[in-house]
Amino acid sequence: MKIPQMIAAEFRRLTASPMSIVALIALMCVPVLYGGLYLWANQNPYANLDKVPAAIVVDDSGATVDGKTVHYASDVADRLVKDGAFQWHRVSASRASTGVRNGDYDFSITFPSDFSRSLASASSSDPHRAVVTLTTNDTNSYLSSTIGSQATEKIRVTIAAEVNEKAAKQFLVGLADVRSNLAAASSGAAQLVDGSASAQSGATQLADGTEQLASGSEELSSKLGDLAAGAQQVSDGAAQVAAGNEQLAAKTHQAAQSSAQLAAQAPVTGQQLMQQLAASGASPTVLAEVQSALGDISNQVQSGNAQIQSAVGQVDQLAAGADKVSAGAAQVASGASSAHAGAEQLSSGAESAASGAAQLRDGLTNLHQGTVQLHDGLAKGVQQIPDNSPTVQTKQASTIAKPVDQATDSLTSAGTYGAGLAPFFVALAAWIGIYALFLIVKPVSRRAITALHSPVKITLAGWLTPGLLGAVQMIGLFAIVSGALGFRVENPLGMYALMGLASVTFAAIILALNVWLGSVGQFLGLVLMVLQLVTAGGTFPWQTLPGPLAALHHVLPMSFAVDGIRQVMYGGSPAAAWSDAGVLAVWMLGALLVALIGVTRMTHFRTLRDLRPSLIG
Repeated sequence: MKIPQMIAAEFRRLTASPMSIVALIALMCVPVLYGGLYLWANQNPYANLDKVPAAIVVDDSGATVDGKTVHYASDVADRLVKDGAFQWHRVSASRASTGVRNGDYDFSITFPSDFSRSLASASSSDPHRAVVTLTTNDTNSYLSSTIGSQATEKIRVTIAAEVNEKAAKQFLVGLADVRSNLAAASSGAAQLVDGSASAQSGATQLADGTEQLASGSEELSSKLGDLAAGAQQVSDGAAQVAAGNEQLAAKTHQAAQSSAQLAAQAPVTGQQLMQQLAASGASPTVLAEVQSALGDISNQVQSGNAQIQSAVGQVDQLAAGADKVSAGAAQVASGASSAHAGAEQLSSGAESAASGAAQLRDGLTNLHQGTVQLHDGLAKGVQQIPDNSPTVQTKQASTIAKPVDQATDSLTSAGTYGAGLAPFFVALAAWIGIYALFLIVKPVSRRAITALHSPVKITLAGWLTPGLLGAVQMIGLFAIVSGALGFRVENPLGMYALMGLASVTFAAIILALNVWLGSVGQFLGLVLMVLQLVTAGGTFPWQTLPGPLAALHHVLPMSFAVDGIRQVMYGGSPAAAWSDAGVLAVWMLGALLVALIGVTRMTHFRTLRDLRPSLIG
């Protein structure tokens, strides 16, 4: 018997009665119903979140910002309701609590009474964070709670961006004011630089003048010292002259008195002499000669007295003049000494003034350098602060509040949530479809075994019968996925080829299990399906699996079927798709070889197990 005849004989058996036909049609529809209904239910759930009931509680009492009353929570709630991402209901806190507990709402978001005040506190001396409370109930829906958490996080990020934008705008406006004030300060500093330069120049001239004054006053003090010493010597000499004149005057007065007495006594003495001569009997001639001689003597005495008296007056005048000269010289010496002392004070003061002027010059030099540095620093500060327009400031504030935007550059894209799950459920439906077919399809023909037909033909016939039916199942499932559900398929032919390859590979595996273990092998097919269900990485990344299950991901065939279907459905790597197809082909050939060995054993050796009826079918 040839392979087509064996396949035709099995098909005749499967369609021998109306109930058999119904059973065959029902089992043929299993993968279509399983995969189609599941993918239809999850076609695009995120597009229907507006049907998920959620509560909003606004207890916010508002705040005063810049003299205006604001209600941030109410504004956010209005935007959420208008956005319509969920079926929002603004209710009271008690109604929200009861609704979440009873399942009327999947979750609730509560804005507390201090929400606006907390947001406004960012610019106060007591900044603190605002709180948004998410209330969930996993008995309603765990995924709804998860989605609610994501929505709340998005709300939090949006509110934070708005607050940051306002704060950044206020900062930029303040920074612009700082720049304006710095520019004014820089202009003032420039004037200060000019003034300090003038002051420095004047201080330098003053220092030079006071230094010259100190030098001149020191020279003057020296000369006045010499003058004072000379004047003192003159004064001392004049005093000595005055003392000598006084002594001369005293002697002259004594001489004058003696001369006056002599002049007064000369006539009397002459008269007495004449009397004595006359008494002695001197002759008249003698008396006349004596008288004449006494007259001459008296005249000379009187003349000498007159000269002496005149000399006394001159000596008195000389003494008086010497006294005046001595007094004047003393005054000159005293004045010269005072002038010298004053010149010394002047010299000392000039030196102090010169030192102070030098310090003033140095201080003003440092001041000028400091003003130059101040001006340069202010000018540099003005240059470093950009002079932006209000429009630019608004854009900057927006950028500061949200500095990073997400740009999605997908090498491939599933498009929707359902399309993302499709490869996994298509592969799983293919296994379930083949598994269901083996409930009514006989793995091998007992008649052919009894007739000792070729084990190869028996094996191929036992494999191709469910394989062909599985291929038909995959046609229906592909039509549902790409047609009824409208999922985008980048490579339709490649996707169907991989679906068919997965189906015939699964048929070979379950055939081998049935050939060797019978009904136990059929049960192990179910166990193997469960293992592949959790290790294929169809929902979460396989890297999240526990170690032993992650190891099975790299071995079991459904993992490669899922990855291969993804590659051709989303437009991924053809090389990866061919690699996955190669692994499936190896599994298929290996399973057929194992089945062939089992069939060969059955054609040569019969056991009591072969005579017992199967528990299934």
